[in-house]
Amino acid sequence: MTGPADSTLGRSVGDGRPVAFRSGGRLRVSVHVGRIYDEFPAPEYRGAQEQALADIQDAFDAGNDVVLVRAPTGSGKSLLARAIAGCARHPGEAEAGQVTGAYYTTPQVSQLDDVAGDDLLSDLAVIRGKNNYDCILPGETDTPVNQAPCARERGFDCQVQHRCPYFSDRAIASNAPVAAMTLAYFMQTAGSDVFGQRDVLVVDEAHGLGNWAEMYATIDLGPDTVPIWDAVEPPEIDGLDDAARYADELDTMADRRLAEVRSQVELDPEEVAERDALVKLQGDLSWFVEDYRDPESATTWVVDQPDGAGSRVTIKPMAPEKYLKHTVWDRAERFALLSATILNKDAFCANVGLAPDRVALVEVPHTFPVENRPLYDVTQGKMTYEARDRTTPKLAEILVRLMARHPDEKGLVHCHSYAIQEQLEELLREHGVTERVRAHDKDDRDPQLSTWKRVDDPEVFLSVKMEEALDLEGDLCRWQLLCKAPYPNTRDSRVAARLEDDQWGWYYRTALRTVIQACGRVVRAPDDHGATYLGDSSLLDLFERARHDMPDWFAEQVDLMSTPNLPAADPAAATAGMDGGRGSRSSSRSGSSGDSGSSASASGSDDDGSGSDSGGRRRSRSRSRRSRRSGSKSNPVADVWDTE
Repeated sequence: MTGPADSTLGRSVGDGRPVAFRSGGRLRVSVHVGRIYDEFPAPEYRGAQEQALADIQDAFDAGNDVVLVRAPTGSGKSLLARAIAGCARHPGEAEAGQVTGAYYTTPQVSQLDDVAGDDLLSDLAVIRGKNNYDCILPGETDTPVNQAPCARERGFDCQVQHRCPYFSDRAIASNAPVAAMTLAYFMQTAGSDVFGQRDVLVVDEAHGLGNWAEMYATIDLGPDTVPIWDAVEPPEIDGLDDAARYADELDTMADRRLAEVRSQVELDPEEVAERDALVKLQGDLSWFVEDYRDPESATTWVVDQPDGAGSRVTIKPMAPEKYLKHTVWDRAERFALLSATILNKDAFCANVGLAPDRVALVEVPHTFPVENRPLYDVTQGKMTYEARDRTTPKLAEILVRLMARHPDEKGLVHCHSYAIQEQLEELLREHGVTERVRAHDKDDRDPQLSTWKRVDDPEVFLSVKMEEALDLEGDLCRWQLLCKAPYPNTRDSRVAARLEDDQWGWYYRTALRTVIQACGRVVRAPDDHGATYLGDSSLLDLFERARHDMPDWFAEQVDLMSTPNLPAADPAAATAGMDGGRGSRSSSRSGSSGDSGSSASASGSDDDGSGSDSGGRRRSRSRSRRSRRSGSKSNPVADVWDTE
């Protein structure tokens, strides 16, 4: 597994070939990983943590530059991550030209929030984007730093920059042994003098690294992202040559407008936002055009313009290796990537541009009793586009029966899409259980989630895209229902291209990964317990097709899956645990969101189509119609990730 003695990293660059990095003609082996136990921040080990540290140490000592740590929910990945980061070279240990220190990064803002609030991880220096900090100048205290006078006025000399919360945190993080930030911020600082190369990079929740890289490398051109849209609306884009020509024209126009903006001595906040958007736009366009026209580039691009001339254009890279090389792999010498759902080592490495012969996989066993995390089969049929209208009413009835089975316990429903969420909410209204139901839309997602977690009533939360980064330990949630197998959207050009290339293994792994992540939301500790119910029969098919990629601990759950005996769909039994009335719960929603219209639209109110609830539902129905118009009933793979 260690390869040639003079090869220290099997990474891939833009042409897809593994690249060997040499270090003085000898294998670069970590001499500091032996302190991994001393760097573990908790006073004692839990579960399999001690053995995991030993396996990680062995993997690095064997000469691997990248170690994948597959650790299930509740195994303390952040603590393992801190121990690994602590093995980075210290300044006093470095020879001339050697880098020191470590980065900790995660794609999920909530995960970074958890790290920042964990006393055991208090020595991680957290830095966030400028928009998360307020200016401290008089009269500007409500202005985010990215719109403050230093961003608005040319040559502005801030006399209190040393006390500015953003620049202070950035200075601390840049000099700290371990700097912690989101993956988005980390990628955006590539090439920065402030955050240069370090010895060790730890990526938590790394399973989606390839998808995140593709997302950040995607160029989305529309009225909301292109400040000069009205001056240079796109023609009909029929292929990548058309996209490149339009990108050239757009870049020229953006350059002219940017020169005009920059010529002003002082900018207002709107002009600051325009300037920043133009700078980003030019960078994105230049990268696409140069890469597309480079005959040696291995990047495959796809372009979408579903509504024709004058409408939004999306340009997407199929493979993120080249982007990841610049933003991630060039930023450190050794790497630890942690997740519960890195399901297939070779496939993961191929997706992110790593040569698997220099990558080790450490498997951390699940220490939560399997009987505490049961799976139940309550499938009612397929939730494909064609079958959904027949299956969803059956799912709504099952949901009422689950409410009756869990009258005093909070429940979470993974609706998969806003169209399914809307339909379920209406059906539950017809069943007469709406007083126990809470939902959200795109605008009030976080406030509704916070309120649901806070209230005492055993509400059932109809959620969309909450399969990850959600900690519902204990009585916060005791049961959940998965409404649909979360296959990628086959109308997405990248997904379609992969399936045309016969990458069905990727398709099933992607869905399985989301299911496993979802199952981990309600069981967070060895003495915690929570039930997961499966409503879509396509999930059973998924388990068969992706069986060889399942972690053993999840396969055990699947093997023990059973069909429960549920009580009747009795609205009185389903709402028996509710203490508060409709009025008090509706009031708490409005207070949490700060927008009574948004709250009402998600509240499941008994109104008969009047007021703000009606307005919210009209918007939801409009989303649903758009999804149906754009769907392809002839597509043999109709399970889609449609959140519109």
